[in-house]
Amino acid sequence: MSQSLAMNSDYKRSLLEGLELFRGVSPDDVQDLLQSCDRRDLGEGELLLSPGEKNEHVFIVLSGSLNVHVGSPEAPVLTTMDVGACVGEMSIIEDRDPSAFVIGAEPTHLLLIHQSVLWDMVNASHEFAKNLLIVLSERVRSHNHVIADSYGELRKFERHATTDALTGLNNRHTMEELFEREIKRCEKDDLPISLIMIDIDNFKVFNDHFGHVAGDRALSAVSTILKHQFRPRDVLVRFGGDEFAILLPEVDEELGVTIADRVRQIVSGDTGDGSDSLIQIPIKISMGVSQHKKGDDLSLLIRAADAALYRAKHAGRNVVSN
Repeated sequence: MSQSLAMNSDYKRSLLEGLELFRGVSPDDVQDLLQSCDRRDLGEGELLLSPGEKNEHVFIVLSGSLNVHVGSPEAPVLTTMDVGACVGEMSIIEDRDPSAFVIGAEPTHLLLIHQSVLWDMVNASHEFAKNLLIVLSERVRSHNHVIADSYGELRKFERHATTDALTGLNNRHTMEELFEREIKRCEKDDLPISLIMIDIDNFKVFNDHFGHVAGDRALSAVSTILKHQFRPRDVLVRFGGDEFAILLPEVDEELGVTIADRVRQIVSGDTGDGSDSLIQIPIKISMGVSQHKKGDDLSLLIRAADAALYRAKHAGRNVVSN
């Protein structure tokens, strides 16, 4: 570096201005310190920094570029550091191992500033200290964006893991937790709680006749009606295939049958108003209702509602049984 800086003052200033840590820094303030800095050539694909390996330098890209990977060197490139950018400063400030893998994106020439020289530069130049603070704040902001994006992806994954993609309802994976929580609450407060099991009548025949696209639309339409016919506190899930389950907290079996029959009529288009019905397509549903018995577990409640649904099917379909 000494040879490059043994030029006139204007050239030295121009050279330093291209490096983010040295913008606005007077060459005279750091000239002697730069003499003690090393250089390094990094090959394409060569590892510069990695978690678990202690780092004592800030690396400034003089030519070429560096790729940053999080998690593993094979992970997608998080960002690319071009000429003038620096890496390694966070591990020095935090006195920790690097948090990412930094790899040569191409043949790259680097300026190395040892941590002891870095602090001397901070003391020698207010502009350098300000630039270092700016770089650090940008790193923190960038890390926060990565965390926010990662959290968003995690929430998206969780949502897809607990939600049925076709209907948008809770899926069977979430049923046990949601149902058991409400059952425990009602048991504790000595309140009734009932379960309705729903099955679309002759759905296989419908699919074979109208096609699977129409079948998916029918499932979506049924789920939309169900969403609008129950209270926010009721827990509605797609049980699987063409089956749905609805848990009704604070509702006994008798009221559950009344609610179920009202919903059945709306789905089948038997109400006459046509406002929410599927009257345009031949969809009917059968429903089984059962009330939770104190001390029974969830599997027994589901079994009882399933048995009621079976009776509804054998009673001619498009009916409610308990």
